[in-house]
Amino acid sequence: MASIEANNMSLHYRVSGHGGTKFSGASTPSNLIQLGRKKYILALNKLNFSIQNGQRVGLIGRNGSGKSTLLRVLGGIYTPTAGQLSVSGNVSSMFNMNLGVQPDASGRENIVIRGLIKGWRRSEIEVRMNEIIDFSELNDFIDLPLRTYSDGMKMRLLFAIATSFSPEILLLDEWIGAGDTSFQTKAANRMNNLVDKAGIVVIASHNRNLLKRVCTRAVWLDQGKMRAFGEIEDVFQKMDEETT
Repeated sequence: MASIEANNMSLHYRVSGHGGTKFSGASTPSNLIQLGRKKYILALNKLNFSIQNGQRVGLIGRNGSGKSTLLRVLGGIYTPTAGQLSVSGNVSSMFNMNLGVQPDASGRENIVIRGLIKGWRRSEIEVRMNEIIDFSELNDFIDLPLRTYSDGMKMRLLFAIATSFSPEILLLDEWIGAGDTSFQTKAANRMNNLVDKAGIVVIASHNRNLLKRVCTRAVWLDQGKMRAFGEIEDVFQKMDEETT
């Protein structure tokens, strides 16, 4: 069963530049810390939460609150610098679809490359190959170099690859759509089906209506700190009361 457990989990990264960037007065971030002569941004600060199979969780908060950073920690892109994180279940991240893409390789070859990056076996890639090509509607172009594709064609292919496998844990940074109007309808249906099948869904978004439609619980982040975690209506109410 899929699960995510965070215990006093933190992530800090060094401020770039020799001796650290200088801040003064109101421009100094409240999550700036200094260890010796080095300055760090405490991007996530002692987070504690438990997400169990069947739960859909929205990450809410202002820009810079840590939503995308938390998603990347859950997806294994960043490693916590303190505390513990336990993630049980295969994870699909829908915010790094361009990772490993090779412009000079064909669409078909890029399916293999992206599949290997996602941890699929070659046999699994071969099983999915025709379905991915059909869904992307790129049959006549699939063996041409990716650099010859329009932006819309490339997005359709990457979307088809990313959504061809139902993960136990699905991570989203905003809702994903692709292509022209007719393809967007197909993509929306695919996304809804993917969310329905996933054991756990975690989505970061500023779209309150979307989060209320998809999620039952929410995490409110503010400058890396978790201000609230619970039923989504309760968390939105708490955020509204404390920020208005």
